[in-house]
Amino acid sequence: MIETKKSKNKLMKVAAILTVVITGVVAISGCTSQQKNLIRIDGAYALQPMMIKWTDEYHKLHPNVTFDVQAQGAGTGVNLLLAKQIDLAMVSRSLDPSEIGKGAVYVSVARDAVFATINVNNPVFDEIMRKGVTQAQFRDIFINMTITTWGQLVGTNNTAPIDVYTRSDLGCGAAATWASFMGKNYKQGDIGVKRTSYGRGGDVELAQGIVANSNGIGYNNMAYIYDANGFQYNGVLRPVPIDLNGNRTLDPEENFYENRTLLMNAINNGLLPTPPARVENLAVNGNFTGATRDFVLWILSADGGQQYVADNGYVALPSDTIENQINYIETGIRE
Repeated sequence: MIETKKSKNKLMKVAAILTVVITGVVAISGCTSQQKNLIRIDGAYALQPMMIKWTDEYHKLHPNVTFDVQAQGAGTGVNLLLAKQIDLAMVSRSLDPSEIGKGAVYVSVARDAVFATINVNNPVFDEIMRKGVTQAQFRDIFINMTITTWGQLVGTNNTAPIDVYTRSDLGCGAAATWASFMGKNYKQGDIGVKRTSYGRGGDVELAQGIVANSNGIGYNNMAYIYDANGFQYNGVLRPVPIDLNGNRTLDPEENFYENRTLLMNAINNGLLPTPPARVENLAVNGNFTGATRDFVLWILSADGGQQYVADNGYVALPSDTIENQINYIETGIRE
């Protein structure tokens, strides 16, 4: 009987150990599965509002897939992607050849634009809305910094200073787009360097700076200027109209800033040049695979993510461009 009890006790201990091991294996396996279905996203502020809508709708269809969506700027997003700390980077500019050389591959998913922004209480607001601002004048405000007062800009005696705001986060898509609009060889680092300027780390911070300063001028992604009901920040933040033909008046065909529907139509119909209009991209490190691949293909599908683009203030890409993006994911061949 003693041997029987010892044998039983030994069997019970072995069974207990096996139970712990099996439970541990199951727990680890479950954790790994969850990690594979967690898509970590970071990057451009410009695409964050659209991405939040996409992830919410996709999670409804695929509740096993979860998301962690952050926005720290396009440059930070690409750096995190190449360091394999995230799965998907939102990039609101062209990827640099050095980033592509390190393994970043991308597809385009939507269009939007970047605009100079001012305060509705600007001392010459009415004149700016009537005349618009030419590309050369923008260059003299942001790059050369030779237009230093608001009166100088519109041809009056107003001596209120122009306070220039810019983005401080490196590799910023909005900064790259706005700089290139003022001249194809200009870069983010050329904005605001010849006099004192105010650096802000993101769209919200920059917009808040302009809202708090009636003499300020900066630049923002359109998703942070407009919403479905009109202008954000209680209408205090406004886009600066571009006098495209330089005749010092805002002609009817140039005047499409009153709401985002008019502006989206202008982008779609080519009335607004590129830049400041541009495409929004999503990038991965290496290849589109697994849950991330499935999610991006859904974003590009007409009955998936593309159906939400217009209602959220972005402009859909042409259908042939969308087809090329899908083909690139599936074949690795970029047309």
